[in-house]
Amino acid sequence: MKKRNIIDIIEVPIDFLLLILSGLLAYILRFRSFVVEYRPVLFDLSLLLYLKILLGASLFALLILFISGVYNLERKKLQYKISKIFTGCSTFVLILIIAFFFNQKLFNSRFIVIFFWVFSLFFLILERIVLEAIHRALVKKGYFSTKIIIIGHNNNTYRLISEFKKNKFWGYKIIKKYDVLDDNTIFKLNQTSQETEIDEIILAEPYSDREFVNKLVNFCNTHHVVYKYAASLLETKIINFEMNAVAGIPLIEIKETFLDGWGRVWKRLFDVILSFIGLIFFIPLYLIIGALIKLDTKGPVLVKLERIGAKNKPFKMYKFRSMVMGADKMKENLMKYNERDDGPLFKMKDDPRITPIGKFLRKTSLDELPQIINVLKGKMSLVGPRAHEPQEVAKYQDHHLKLLAIKPGMTGMAQVSGRSDLEFEEEVKLDIYYIENWSFMLDFVILFKTIKVVLFTKSAV
Repeated sequence: MKKRNIIDIIEVPIDFLLLILSGLLAYILRFRSFVVEYRPVLFDLSLLLYLKILLGASLFALLILFISGVYNLERKKLQYKISKIFTGCSTFVLILIIAFFFNQKLFNSRFIVIFFWVFSLFFLILERIVLEAIHRALVKKGYFSTKIIIIGHNNNTYRLISEFKKNKFWGYKIIKKYDVLDDNTIFKLNQTSQETEIDEIILAEPYSDREFVNKLVNFCNTHHVVYKYAASLLETKIINFEMNAVAGIPLIEIKETFLDGWGRVWKRLFDVILSFIGLIFFIPLYLIIGALIKLDTKGPVLVKLERIGAKNKPFKMYKFRSMVMGADKMKENLMKYNERDDGPLFKMKDDPRITPIGKFLRKTSLDELPQIINVLKGKMSLVGPRAHEPQEVAKYQDHHLKLLAIKPGMTGMAQVSGRSDLEFEEEVKLDIYYIENWSFMLDFVILFKTIKVVLFTKSAV
């Protein structure tokens, strides 16, 4: 998720609180003496009942605001946000009025509805103004800045540079600018990526050499850098993209995955809720497995294995210990028995390092249950590409690096489509398909298939 999205995401809970505040102020105002004198109260509505209605209405209002585009995580100007808030709040109030028209017993105070609309507009717009000011102040101090490289030497290039320097709300910090569109530029990009972090690359030339564009896209995919280009007749297959206009120049962002913006937020919520439930549900099983491991061989119940996660960042993955102590040191001597010659992975049918109880745990995939802790910590997801060892990732080819675009998963398309019997390249294709075509339905399907695979398949996940 982009750094600047943090401020955008906190708008949701703040909006919810402000909607409730708007409704309470409208209710309190309705019963003020100066209002009652002008317009007597002709209905009986207790504060407790009103609060119940208000809570439900505020949640529904958030849904309408979301549909109206208020929570677009792409950077938009303040005028755009205000217009979306006006549209969303007005649509919600219109729906309320229509609902009350057909069922006047539900609620019959037009005064409260109208002032709820007025207060909600005021508070939500004021909130955006304050958050925008906070964002700009933080950007000026170096926080939430997006480090970019601009490539090009035409008018678009200099218009973009001027816009980014003039309007700080974009949050862009220009690291480099390259004029020439050739292999030397790609070489310089590789050098720059080793020296500093690059968040985005913008190709400002609308009509660029196709070979150069392909190499540039490949560089961005390999290094997990956002790729944007000035709109043109670029002949490439775009699975997921978003268009934004800067200084009147349409910029197309080609996304690695649908898991961006709110997709990433919803998936994280999905992971936290299900993994927390799973953690509680499996407590008795954890205790039984822990006791069996202790009785089987000496050593800890859990092991922390180094794996490579999203954006090529290492993390410690938890598993129930299924091998003897010192298994890592034994691996080098066993490499000559590796049964896989199709990629960087290691597999040995009768691995002498595996303990008796470990064979059962691996066969049933129960050794992977502690990865729920990694999911809760945000290092893994319930569904995603397989997490690989640093030595394996070091042997990746360029197109394999796309697997590191998102968090690795406890299970994934590769695991439920053939488990460990798959060729490495086939596994890569399945995981990349998942990355490019993610959806909640796909996650649910994979989770259900995982249960089936674990119960009815002999080979280990």
